[in-house]
Amino acid sequence: MRLIKSGLIAKLAARYPQLEFRDAEESVVIILSAMSSTLVNGKRIEIRGFGSFRINRRPSRTGRNPKTGEKVAVPEKFAPHFKPGRELRERVDK
Repeated sequence: MRLIKSGLIAKLAARYPQLEFRDAEESVVIILSAMSSTLVNGKRIEIRGFGSFRINRRPSRTGRNPKTGEKVAVPEKFAPHFKPGRELRERVDK
């Protein structure tokens, strides 16, 4: 089973009937945008019992074009990285 943003909104609205669907949607959008802007600013996010998010720097390197074998310069990149917390790892292992 995959959980996508619309599924998360639907589950939140179903679990808390006092919330209207658009309120649940706005809550999810606010949380995800806050997480995105935190990572964009180079800061770390930690959610106790779940895990942490941070930005990994991938240095520039020389790669190869798989079709021609020609050398290609690959620029430096920054990518989000998730590290699960102990509680989440234990729950997944069961």
